[in-house]
Amino acid sequence: MAGTLAKSGTVPSTRLLMWTLLIVYVFNFLDRQIVNILAHDISRDLKLSDTQIGLMTGLAFAVFYTFLGIPIARYADRPQTNRARLITISLGLWSLMTAACGLAQNFVQLLLARIGVGVGEAGCTPAAHALITDAVPKEKRASAIAFYGLGIPIGSLIGMVVGGALSDVMGWRATFLTVSIPGVLFALALPFLLKDPGRHLPPAAQTAAPQQPFFEALAQIMSSRAFVLVLLGASFQAFLSYGKGVWVTILFQRNFGLSAAETGFWLGITGGLSSMLGTWLGGYLADRFGATDKRHILTAPAIGMAVAAPILFVAYYVSDWRWAIALLMIPSMLNYFYYGPCYAVAQQLVAPGQRAVATSLVVFGQNLIGLGLGPLFFGMLSDAFKPLAGADSVRWVLYGAAWLGLLPALLLWRASKRLNAELKA
Repeated sequence: MAGTLAKSGTVPSTRLLMWTLLIVYVFNFLDRQIVNILAHDISRDLKLSDTQIGLMTGLAFAVFYTFLGIPIARYADRPQTNRARLITISLGLWSLMTAACGLAQNFVQLLLARIGVGVGEAGCTPAAHALITDAVPKEKRASAIAFYGLGIPIGSLIGMVVGGALSDVMGWRATFLTVSIPGVLFALALPFLLKDPGRHLPPAAQTAAPQQPFFEALAQIMSSRAFVLVLLGASFQAFLSYGKGVWVTILFQRNFGLSAAETGFWLGITGGLSSMLGTWLGGYLADRFGATDKRHILTAPAIGMAVAAPILFVAYYVSDWRWAIALLMIPSMLNYFYYGPCYAVAQQLVAPGQRAVATSLVVFGQNLIGLGLGPLFFGMLSDAFKPLAGADSVRWVLYGAAWLGLLPALLLWRASKRLNAELKA
């Protein structure tokens, strides 16, 4: 896919830019999500409740990630900002803070280290999406952003498989330290690989035009009904995805009796490959059918989420973990259709100087609502259900999460109806 993208005169090629950003995003999600497969062992070692697991895996990271994301995106939208350098600094910081997680001796220290990972990662995605939008023609943007988005399933896959295997061999502390090393090394190489392609603005505008006041830009962005619906749909989908991501790994260890290595391998391989296929296919379908009718940019994500809901319920209900794994592959693919289309639409509903801020708003919603509240809310529900359900409390929570997938499907469907009227570029 990356080979089909247009070349830019200010970077060696768009292909190099895309592959470099993909690798960065792989490290982003590897370091973000590896805590999921380690959560069971961490909770046992540090004697954490399900609510504390939710805080550690979600809210501690998400609060600083989301609230720093908007001012950093604002900085990235400045014509004089080198977005490639910003991404380099971010990668180095979050990799070092991942190592710090392995040095934590108690819950508070681990919480602070996870906050540090969130601070580092806040500078990545808004700047990366803005780079892609400036380097890629509009008819290829959904595919390009979907290609970048492959970092989510690839990073999550590596985190699950490698993290689970390393944890069984050397423990969760050494696992954090080990997985941080490649990110630090790649950050050192990044200045030689990643260059800023420049903005799609006249040369005079890049130096002379003042940046639009933030609240004015925010008001213009939020005046788009389609943007608001996409923001809500993507945010609620993330709420369910991050919540399920943490607690389905615990379900397989707590209820099915699999080890961390076994859980990481089976969920990582099947879920990772399915999610990769879904991410790529969602971008392809958006560009393919959206070229004739812009509404269809969001059609596949909406339908995919609706179809995934009942399949997820059955997957959580079955008593054999092998059937659960097999059934989870289908919704894993369908629920990832949204990434490329949603972020591409967010970029195309705003003016060029608002692109990083638009992305940061979607990232804000996905991570504060999704990553921040999803694992925490599911953990609190699990603790609340334990007097009634015992060990099946996690399963009860996942039942509800499965059917709630119909809500983001509805929101994206409604957004699709407005795209012909509101898309700008």
